[in-house]
Amino acid sequence: MIKIAIPSFPGNNCEVESLRSIKRCGMEAVFFKWNDSHEKLEDIDGYFIPGGFSYEDRGRAGMVAARDPLLAFLAEEASKGKVIIGNCNGAQVLVESGLIPLDKGLRMSLARNVVDNESVGFLNEWIWITPTCAQDRCATSNWEGAMQLPIAHGEGRFTTRDKDVIAELKQNDQIAFSYCDAQGNVSDEAPICPNGSLFGAAGICNKEGNVVALMPHPERTIAGDPYFISMRNWIEQGRGGGLSADTFESKEVALSDHDKRDTEIFIDTIIVNNEERTVEQAARRVASDISVKQLKYFSSKEMEPQQVLSILSLFNPNKEIAYIKRGSNVTKWNPDTKQEESSNSPLEKGIALLRRDDPDTGAGTLGKEAMSGICYVLGNINEQQLYTSSLLEVLSNPHASILSMLR
Repeated sequence: MIKIAIPSFPGNNCEVESLRSIKRCGMEAVFFKWNDSHEKLEDIDGYFIPGGFSYEDRGRAGMVAARDPLLAFLAEEASKGKVIIGNCNGAQVLVESGLIPLDKGLRMSLARNVVDNESVGFLNEWIWITPTCAQDRCATSNWEGAMQLPIAHGEGRFTTRDKDVIAELKQNDQIAFSYCDAQGNVSDEAPICPNGSLFGAAGICNKEGNVVALMPHPERTIAGDPYFISMRNWIEQGRGGGLSADTFESKEVALSDHDKRDTEIFIDTIIVNNEERTVEQAARRVASDISVKQLKYFSSKEMEPQQVLSILSLFNPNKEIAYIKRGSNVTKWNPDTKQEESSNSPLEKGIALLRRDDPDTGAGTLGKEAMSGICYVLGNINEQQLYTSSLLEVLSNPHASILSMLR
């Protein structure tokens, strides 16, 4: 019997329904923890990376898991022609790892859900999808019609800034599944496409067809069984081929010029910042001694700093510390006296980079031309060491964010 492994990272939560669907569709399901020995996978025919929130989506969805040694092993398995399916968070992991869309490098993002440049937040609803590639094009596309499935994601928008990738997706027939209506009519417009995804894509395969990333959840309904049956048939027929040898090749990541403001706000935490620590651990896979301090960033042209800092959703004085930067001068905000005080700031302790999502949907409450983002202050590293694609890609996906250096 065909054996499918379900690799589980900390934070995944769709393992049970994934195991159930694989068994129901005539395959043996094998649960595998991310840190188990790879020897347990010697007789595995394929992999199904489940949904959930691996590492709590720290940094961004899928970023940390994609840099786990298990993904290098899965790349080797994919090169042998084995099927690798990533579903929801699993899709995010595959995109971040570079196995989607072109088997090499970070060439795409599954970014925050956005429609008409406005955030639509976390989506939890039922949608329709249909195959938009040939039935024999990829491991899970051998079915017809419209399939109604649930979605549950905050970062499901397939997007890329690489025109070469867009050309290859079209040329190679890699847009495997698209959002549609109940009659199968495809559209990239809301509400049929709920998250602003490029070409209305719900799922994309690699060039060889044995690696597939899908955002909706076929494992959560028996209506999704044809998806898994197609996977079983593909393996039974011995489909698949080797990947190119230059897997995980990245293009150079460039830092953008920072649009420096007269007044900028940086917010640190009093309590331990778990996301900061996890991003630091991911960065240490590239630069072993690096330290990372993570700060929230806001700038408004219409509101004074004290007005911004009065918004509890942006600044909680019970667990956060706010700094106000004007030119080269940085002060600390005293929430009790409502005054600024002289103080050393974390910005002075390393190289400061600012990540802003594109579009910037986090600054809507701060007026026109406001800015929001995440500031990373990096220690134990010099600027020459900084310009490494694999390090900068931990901090920012260049297809969905803008990364700049603060001076």
